[in-house]
Amino acid sequence: MTTINQKMAAVVLISGSGSNLQAIIDATQRGDLNIEIKAVISNRPGVKGLQRAADAGIQTEILDHKKFTNRPEFDQALQQCIDHYQPRLLILAGFMRILTTEFVRHYQGRLLNIHPSLLPKHTGLNTHQRAIEAQDSEHGASIHFVTEELDGGPVILQGRVQVKIAETPEQLAERVLQVEHQIYPQAIQWFAEGRVQLEGDHILFDHKRLQEPLSLTMKEHQKQ
Repeated sequence: MTTINQKMAAVVLISGSGSNLQAIIDATQRGDLNIEIKAVISNRPGVKGLQRAADAGIQTEILDHKKFTNRPEFDQALQQCIDHYQPRLLILAGFMRILTTEFVRHYQGRLLNIHPSLLPKHTGLNTHQRAIEAQDSEHGASIHFVTEELDGGPVILQGRVQVKIAETPEQLAERVLQVEHQIYPQAIQWFAEGRVQLEGDHILFDHKRLQEPLSLTMKEHQKQ
């Protein structure tokens, strides 16, 4: 738990444009998020997210996974890079790598991820296309603790949107992205305040076991 004057040290992992990273940076700059991003680490050089971090005065690191012979070797190097900054929270924000069991166990209880679906529905990739093909009435995004099961960790918070008739996957993806930008900073702040904790396979919220994910239904902005 952090106090008003004490910010929780965090590291963010990215692989791409870093729009969720930007939402997190914006929340910290507004004073809505009581963390200090010690570093942003990317497994891909030259991505926009690195520039976003640099523009905010945040230390950046590049650890190109293509320069490693296997996944365990990369994860070991990544772990060493992260631990240099001694974070109490590790945030995956569009980090497109499957992590090894050893890596996940090392950060158990302090490793958060965002996934663009209402988990447990649509784990993996192409979630927006799959939601439309399944004729889901609702779609959205989930913030969850990372465990050894891909996209299978306990879910803290979900943001929901209604799937529109004749909507394209690209249109749906854009609306879900706006949801992501709202729910990720919120879940991170709950963690920083000590309101959210992982206990075994369950989440404690305000020291009570969470029976189902917290939910936020996003209202469309009305045109003026």
